[in-house]
Amino acid sequence: MGIFQKIAQLLKANINDLIEKAADPEKMLNQLIEDMEDQLQKARAEVANALADEKILQKKVEENKKAAEEWQKKAELAVSKGEDELAVEALRRKREYERLANEYQKQYEAQHEAVEKLKSGLKMLEDKIEEAKRRRDLLIAKSKRADAQVTITQTMSKLTDTSAFESFEKYAQKIEQKEARAQAHEELLNASKTLEDRFKELENGDEDILNELKVLKEKMGK
Repeated sequence: MGIFQKIAQLLKANINDLIEKAADPEKMLNQLIEDMEDQLQKARAEVANALADEKILQKKVEENKKAAEEWQKKAELAVSKGEDELAVEALRRKREYERLANEYQKQYEAQHEAVEKLKSGLKMLEDKIEEAKRRRDLLIAKSKRADAQVTITQTMSKLTDTSAFESFEKYAQKIEQKEARAQAHEELLNASKTLEDRFKELENGDEDILNELKVLKEKMGK
């Protein structure tokens, strides 16, 4: 399978399905992006090699054309010197180099077309990987939000559990009953006082008033 096909498979992967199945979605997405970038580096190397082959073919075209031109000049020189046999041989060599130049030209043109397609495909993959990186960040954010929502839902479900509130009410009732018993005990204690104690309290109360009346009379000179 070619490098470009491997990257295409990674890009076509059902990211949402992978996230649902992954124990750690963020780690899984980062690994996918890393795999894409590794394959992209290999794809760049392939394009660079193809471009180098194109340049070699272009150089071969130029070399054979130059050789044909040189043999053309040699044929002309042979004719000027009356050396027809040498001129014929030179023309044969010229034609051979022209044929080679034409063959290399065809290969060069085919290679050039292939390289342009590879370069275009490489640019497209680079753009898609950048898009995948942006999607990764968005998907990770969505995944974290979903996890937070689950946590909130679980917490709320616990809060809506009536057992805790029922327990609270039971303790509240016990405390109120305890307070009521303490008040009743105090009332019973007060009720148990003897009649004599109650009269002493009344006497002590009147004595205070009589003392205050005496002080008032003295003050007024009566």
